[in-house]
Amino acid sequence: MIQDIFPSKLHNEFVKCDIKAGDFLLSFNEKGEILLGKNGQEVLFPVAGDIQCEKSVYLFSIDDKKYFLQLDDKNASGEGYSYYSIRDVRDQFIGKEVYAVFTAYHLWKWYKDNVYCGKCGKKLVLDDRERALRCPECGNIIYPRINPAVIVGVIKGEYLLLTKYKRGYAHNALVAGFTEIGETLEETVAREVFEETGIKVKNITYYKSQPWGMAQDILVGYYCEADGEGEIHMDENELKYAEWVKREEIILQPNNFSLTNEMMRMFKEHKR
Repeated sequence: MIQDIFPSKLHNEFVKCDIKAGDFLLSFNEKGEILLGKNGQEVLFPVAGDIQCEKSVYLFSIDDKKYFLQLDDKNASGEGYSYYSIRDVRDQFIGKEVYAVFTAYHLWKWYKDNVYCGKCGKKLVLDDRERALRCPECGNIIYPRINPAVIVGVIKGEYLLLTKYKRGYAHNALVAGFTEIGETLEETVAREVFEETGIKVKNITYYKSQPWGMAQDILVGYYCEADGEGEIHMDENELKYAEWVKREEIILQPNNFSLTNEMMRMFKEHKR
């Protein structure tokens, strides 16, 4: 999955520091596209000095390489660099750098969406003690947003319930959805499967989780079993496809970044 970068390691703890020569400087435009170079399928990041930047903030490190985010509103440019959407990055690049891009996007989106205090309307400032934005007027603190969502592998004997979204990602997927206020993750599983496919489930079992920065999510994977015949009544507003697919007939996604793809592969290979 995208976060599996061993032996490298993401260090996401807050550090108050200034950018130095050789540090990576990541720049997003208003559309959320990131400025990158490309060497085959390898990501090349701009470094301090490659692009003009008046204000930046430390994001994280991978091993001993520091990543900073450009905070001023100027569109950056540099010889050999182009802007790529996050989906372009997912489709065209490989390696631990893709994880860095997704994680940086998650934080860029948070900084972009939180400029003024929601309580008093004053402009927020960077907190100097933790990863937070602070209102200098009323003291309101805003932390990075993380959306909990479930990914569900619904099993019926030798069959797995596969779906395709009506809009967006075109490859095979599993039932997925966001946790609502006041419900457990297991309740989210049962509700989302029923809402999207009309199937009731039982024996809900946790599998694994995954950070998914392109949507500001933490994805939580579960397997469960169809309770009853498993007759599908698809929500056509959400999905364009929902079918029971036999193990050996499952077509996986074109890369190994997602929890969804790993869960489909585990079932296909008789590991679930």
